[in-house]
Amino acid sequence: MIYQYKGIDARTGKEVKGKLDASSKGAAIEDLKRKGFYISEIVEKKESILHKDLNITLGKPVKNQDFVVFCRQLATLLNAGTPIVDSIKLLSDQVSSKPFQKALNAVYLDVRSGTSFSDACKKYPKIFDKVFVNMALAGETSGDLERVMDRLAVFYEKEHKVREKVKSAMMYPIVVSIVAIVVVIILLTKVLPSLLNNLLSVGGEIPLPTKMVIALSDFMIGQWYILMMIVLLLVLAYIAIKRNPKGQYMLDYVKLKMPVFGVLNQKQIIARITRTMASQFASSVPVLQTLTMSAEVANNLVFAKVLEQSRESLRGGSSLSSPLAQSWVFPKLVSHMVAVGEETGQLDTMLGKIADFYEDDVDQMASRLSAILEPLMIAILGGIVGLIVLAAMLPMFSIYGNFNS
Repeated sequence: MIYQYKGIDARTGKEVKGKLDASSKGAAIEDLKRKGFYISEIVEKKESILHKDLNITLGKPVKNQDFVVFCRQLATLLNAGTPIVDSIKLLSDQVSSKPFQKALNAVYLDVRSGTSFSDACKKYPKIFDKVFVNMALAGETSGDLERVMDRLAVFYEKEHKVREKVKSAMMYPIVVSIVAIVVVIILLTKVLPSLLNNLLSVGGEIPLPTKMVIALSDFMIGQWYILMMIVLLLVLAYIAIKRNPKGQYMLDYVKLKMPVFGVLNQKQIIARITRTMASQFASSVPVLQTLTMSAEVANNLVFAKVLEQSRESLRGGSSLSSPLAQSWVFPKLVSHMVAVGEETGQLDTMLGKIADFYEDDVDQMASRLSAILEPLMIAILGGIVGLIVLAAMLPMFSIYGNFNS
């Protein structure tokens, strides 16, 4: 929000006025006092459409790396004996993200007025997710918030590393596929029509592959709207299926059963779940609450269903590992190590080792996949373009044969 103020500069005695961007009126007054201004008037100013901050963000409004830095800096300040209120205010002045800065300013005011840090963060779920809020609550309860912040920094750092590795492995085939589609459209609608018209005007028999390419080119030029309607219907169908719980479950199931990428996705989810559980258990978050949050961070209903079964198993007095062992989504290694952790009382340690193993496995698999996909996708792109060009060149061979005869 924008606030317009008037006041006196205590250093010079001159009148000052201007505008200030702040999360609330109290935050604006506090900021102006730090600058040495005595405020006589401050009012909220309605922003124009061009300058209004609509606070609309795509995805998370704070980069993961910036959030990791925040957690580490907060842990350092708390370890140094800095009060939580002063630590939050100090860090809010340093962050570069405007939504993050506004959220931290609001958290600072709430904590200063007596609200707990976890409750203040809970008001901004787009920035502080449930894992962060619950671990912060556990840290406040145990009086060990600085160590919890260190664990959170490690957790988000490792999660970001795995996610970026998988994203880079899957990005290459997606980009090459888009390039292939664009190249084919340009060839069929711009290059081939004029070339084929010139060749066919000379006469000669038209080979079947060339007829097929001509028909496809005519369809894309004259009836392109049908393709657009098909694409639109597919997108709408996907959205409708995704909004339905049973449809979403089937989509998540298909993602896990895809060749190659399904295994990669499965390992990434296992790494994310076990890392979350290890961090939560180490911070003394209640086990049932940990399983609920792990199901949410899995972002896959197939895994979430198994974790819900594990939650009910624990609630009924059984072990955590039994439902995991009975499900195909968790390999035997995972259920065995979880069972060992339960028996030895070192479940957080075992879960951390599982997470380390699968994070390394995803890293290596993504690297191998990238090395294989790069030449394969180039060959596929070259083959598609080559077939279209060959179909266009076949009439030239026919015309050349007619001249020789």
